[in-house]
Amino acid sequence: MTMQVLAVDDSRTMRDMVRLALTAEGIGAHLAEDGLHGLELLDEIPAPDAIITDINMPRMDGFGFIDGVRAREEFRAIPILVLTTESAAEMKARARDAGATGWIVKPFEPARLVKALRMVAG
Repeated sequence: MTMQVLAVDDSRTMRDMVRLALTAEGIGAHLAEDGLHGLELLDEIPAPDAIITDINMPRMDGFGFIDGVRAREEFRAIPILVLTTESAAEMKARARDAGATGWIVKPFEPARLVKALRMVAG
C-alpha cells in the first residue's frame, strides 16, 4: 500500500515542492493551507501514515495544529514532522512537547525529507 502524507503549509510554493518530492517517490500527498484546513482534511481523507507541518501559518499555526491532532485518539500515533524556517532550540522543544516526532529546517532536500518520512512512518 502506498504511504499517504498530509502536508500543511501556508506557502503554495512549499506545498508544491513537498508534493513533487513525495509523488516522485510514490508517496501520496494531501495538502492543506493552514492548521485549520489540515484538521478539516483529517476528517475527509483516510488517516495518513505521517504528517508534515509548518509552524508559522495564519488562522492556526503548527503548534495549534499539532495540539489538535494529538487531542484526537485516532491520530495520536501518527508521526508528525515539522518543516519550517525556524531553528531555535526552544521552538523545537515546544514542538516536541506538543507531540512532534521530528524537525526539518527549510529549505529542505527532497531525499532527506522522504528518508525522514520513511523512518518515522515505518
